[in-house]
Amino acid sequence: MRQALHQLHVETHGKGLVEITPEVAAFVRGEKITTGLLTLFCRHTSASLIIQENADPDVQADLAAFFERIAPEDPARYIHNVEGPDDMPAHIRAALTQTQLSIPIAAGAMMLGAWQGIFVFEHRRAPHRRLIALHLLGA
Repeated sequence: MRQALHQLHVETHGKGLVEITPEVAAFVRGEKITTGLLTLFCRHTSASLIIQENADPDVQADLAAFFERIAPEDPARYIHNVEGPDDMPAHIRAALTQTQLSIPIAAGAMMLGAWQGIFVFEHRRAPHRRLIALHLLGA
């Protein structure tokens, strides 16, 4: 068994999805582990990770609109407001999604479905530099 650890820096542009599938796939290929498990971990409380369709951009638009409806920016709704009116909704959105993903590796590649991509889901209005830890274990 081998393992590899890497940290991916992701620049976001404010609220929305940033696909990181190509960068993650390059890391997996470079490690030459043919069978194993890849774990991705988002090191933030106001951003998250999701596996979602990467073929039709309407899916991303609909997801963003849905999260705006269920966790709106409304200072009257929340007690926590120290970091601005978008912070508490960002925490709620991160709690409803995932901060960690596990993806099987076979034949040296991620076993994603045909239309699946890996995304950082930025929940804050301003651009951020997000850190994603990648841990690959296998042979």
